[in-house]
Amino acid sequence: MTPSQHDDGALVLFSGGQDSTTCLAWALERFPRVETIGFDYGQRHRVELECRAALREGLRALKPGWDERLGEDHTVGLSALGAISDTALTREVEITMEEGGLPNTFVPGRNIVFLTVAAALAYRRGLRHIVGGMCETDFSGYPDCRDDTIKALQVALNLGMERRFVLHTPLMWIDKAETWRLAQELGGEALVRLIVEDTHTCYRGERGPMHPWGHGCGHCPACELRASGWERFAAG
Repeated sequence: MTPSQHDDGALVLFSGGQDSTTCLAWALERFPRVETIGFDYGQRHRVELECRAALREGLRALKPGWDERLGEDHTVGLSALGAISDTALTREVEITMEEGGLPNTFVPGRNIVFLTVAAALAYRRGLRHIVGGMCETDFSGYPDCRDDTIKALQVALNLGMERRFVLHTPLMWIDKAETWRLAQELGGEALVRLIVEDTHTCYRGERGPMHPWGHGCGHCPACELRASGWERFAAG
């Protein structure tokens, strides 16, 4: 596939977590060809990468159309990002708040690097749309999750590669309860169960016991956010 063969295909940033799985289902409903990309940057919760294959197969089985549309998966090593990041996502340290108001789970430049590498791959694969799970509603204040950041990066990528990429963030303005509802709308109870049972979002990388909302330590910010969203979703 050459850049001149651009179509309406999509590349989804697919980590193996709740948000990216919901985004993958969202893309499979909308685009004729969907590929996925995951990043290994030495993250503490690297178990998320091990969930991706089962999730992709689970999504294939949910709808015939999804099976036909889901294309190749790509995993990219970004060990340099982890090496230069002194954070609770790349080191075995306690999760705390920093003086500047950001949690020490913030990996500087992570989403900027992810989207840039994704765009480079999309360029080669002839994919116009890039989908990410960034969210400005339920997030930890990460500046690279903000809508302004994504819009500015889209302009930079289009200028720098002379391609009309479109960066989609379907979760940008919804909270975790609404993310669960979106998954239900896209794939019914089968998708909700797949997300509960097979995704991984815990920052500590612990599969832990099965909670109503899924696996995890139950105490880190990611688990607490997911659990509170599930409670609101389950309450109707």
